[in-house]
This record gives sequence, structure tokens and C-alpha cells, in this order.
Amino acid sequence: MNHHHYDEPVYLISIVAKILEIHPQTLRQYERENLIQPSRSNGRIRLYSQRDIDKIKLILRLTRDMGVNLAGVDVVLRLKDQMEMMEMEMAELRHALSVAKNAKSVPPEKALVTKKSVYEMIIFEEPKK
Repeated sequence: MNHHHYDEPVYLISIVAKILEIHPQTLRQYERENLIQPSRSNGRIRLYSQRDIDKIKLILRLTRDMGVNLAGVDVVLRLKDQMEMMEMEMAELRHALSVAKNAKSVPPEKALVTKKSVYEMIIFEEPKK
């Protein structure tokens, strides 16, 4: 068995349809709905990666097993992407925090922060009678 990179587009639509036991037309519909974006060869032939196949499996689970319609699938996929991005950002921030903690610097809770007051004192003189 060939071992391809996860994102390498190598599978033809007929192969993917056979693997997932779905009609190629279903894959074309998912593409029309912008749920998947297979690569295209120079001859404009659709080529799918293992990542694409896994995403299609998720779409099939949502639609077949959970009864989610394609508009709902779109929302779920967008939320999933956002969560993955946020998790990556959090991991980066945690790393930066641990680097800062290990770098014998002043801990954030002991750092002196000076702020200018946003309040200005306004004094009204009592009107003279």
C-alpha cells in the first residue's frame, strides 16, 4: 500500500466514491455546496487527499447518522475550523507564557503598570449671590 502525505491529492472521485460507498454525484454536490474543495490536476480531474476523505466521512456522519442538513453541516465545519484555530492559538499562548515564566523576568502579577486616569476633576464654583 502506498503511503501518501495526509494532504497529498491522490485519489480519483471514482475511488473515493467506492471507498465511502457513495455516488460520485454526492461528492460533486458537496463541492458545489463548498463543503469540500478537492484539488484539480492539470487535466481538471478532481483529486482528493486523505484529509478530504476524512472530512467527507465527517459530513456523512453528520448527514446520515445525525440528520443534519447541508446548511447545518456548513455551520458545523466552520465552527470546527474556528475551534481548531483557537486551540492552536491557545497552545501558542501557553507556550509563550511558559517561556516568559522560565525567563527569570518579573512575573506579570508583580509588574508595575501605570495608567493615566481617564477622569479629570471638574470643579464647579458656586454661583455668587
